[in-house]
Amino acid sequence: MRKRESGVLMHISSLPGDYSIGEFSEHAKYFVDFLADCGFTYWQVLPFCMVDECNSPYKSYSAFAGNPYFVDLQTLQRKGLLREEELAEYRQQTPYSSEYVRLYHTRNNILRLASERVHNKEEIRRFIAERPYLEQFCRFMALKEANGQKCWHDWENERIDKTTLFMWQFIQYEFFTQWKDIKEYANSRGVKIIGDLPVYVSYDSVDVWANKDLFQLDDAGNMTHVAGVPPDYFSQDGQLWGNPLYNWEKMQEDGFSWWQDRLSHMFSMFDGVRIDHFRAIESYYSVDATAENARNGKWIEGPGREFVDMVNAIRGDNLIIAEDLGDITDAVRDLVDYSGFPCMRVLQFGFLDDNDTIHKPHHYHNNCVAYTGTHDNNTLLGYVWELDDVRRRELLEYCGYTNPDWNQGYDSILRTMFMSHAGILILPIQDLLGYGSDTRLNIPGKADGNWQFRVTKEQLEGIDREKFKRFNALYRR
Repeated sequence: MRKRESGVLMHISSLPGDYSIGEFSEHAKYFVDFLADCGFTYWQVLPFCMVDECNSPYKSYSAFAGNPYFVDLQTLQRKGLLREEELAEYRQQTPYSSEYVRLYHTRNNILRLASERVHNKEEIRRFIAERPYLEQFCRFMALKEANGQKCWHDWENERIDKTTLFMWQFIQYEFFTQWKDIKEYANSRGVKIIGDLPVYVSYDSVDVWANKDLFQLDDAGNMTHVAGVPPDYFSQDGQLWGNPLYNWEKMQEDGFSWWQDRLSHMFSMFDGVRIDHFRAIESYYSVDATAENARNGKWIEGPGREFVDMVNAIRGDNLIIAEDLGDITDAVRDLVDYSGFPCMRVLQFGFLDDNDTIHKPHHYHNNCVAYTGTHDNNTLLGYVWELDDVRRRELLEYCGYTNPDWNQGYDSILRTMFMSHAGILILPIQDLLGYGSDTRLNIPGKADGNWQFRVTKEQLEGIDREKFKRFNALYRR
């Protein structure tokens, strides 16, 4: 039996702060204190990768490098690398939203300034040299700047500006140094961190640039097929992600060494890892690279048990969560069972129609992680609000609430999740706050307006800590 535990899902970008986005700041430690006070065991985050043009961390320049936006500017000030008047120019315009446009145009400027003032350059260079994937990434980003930010496929200039190269080395050094401090603090308070591993990488990434033979590319380096998912609850055309697909046969030749390195890197950063889109390990959805949508793709057998055996051989004590949502077959279920990894269950998928589904809490088992919703779902309040009258009444009655005034039934839903048999319960921060759909983090298939939700310290202070502490104690989490 898995020990009964609970946690909160909130990305670093959603933390409070003064500089346009959440950072590895004192606010992160405050959030750890909040979790500990409420009796939560886990803080689940989303990928730490750099974001793409839609601000998504699931399609990045590197599977190993960290997002520069998370480097805490005030820590750099305390180190004497930035002045107070310089920081004042970068103060945010709103505390409620990540200001990605502003960050894109300004954040590297102040990080470059800080990098030019450091006195421990050799220590930084040594740190990067000891981590080959970060060294590759820094060279990749310096080359991108030398080539006007074009995709690596279109590069012509191979000359690297040393100042730019060092800036990226400095950023990665600060990123991992600052995060190590946050994680150690969390662990000291009894809070464990769950990271998120996107299965796929971006075509315009150091991962593909440096390992072309590991991906499905033609002789000219162009993608032949891309990743996605077929039509589902989120999209009638399916989702055309556009990520390059792996050459699994090539990867198997050396025992998935690139994956071993990637997973080991994640295990060094987190106490657990959620493997996003785990079903692609059993079979992956392949779409022709020229297709306009994902309707006509096909499922192709993945590495399966051989990959799972590799993960189990190197995982140690790390928690692995298999994200087994979407188009799931018996073969996928068999692979999840074989792995021993806890699967995922999402309350919001349990009350969409008349069917009895595995996402209704009476089906939750000990070796699963239950969510009210994920980063791709509506908030719980938004979900309940948008259900039709019949479904809303069914959900509330299921949770033991029969009062006609459904607005008072919110805690009954939370209580049902806490008392379920799920070994781990994870609640998005919006659901602790009781916020509606206007605070939703991501709508799959929608290009603009995602990934921006943030909280303030005052909002966190307004959460009833005693209520969640009581829920955790009452239901032995």
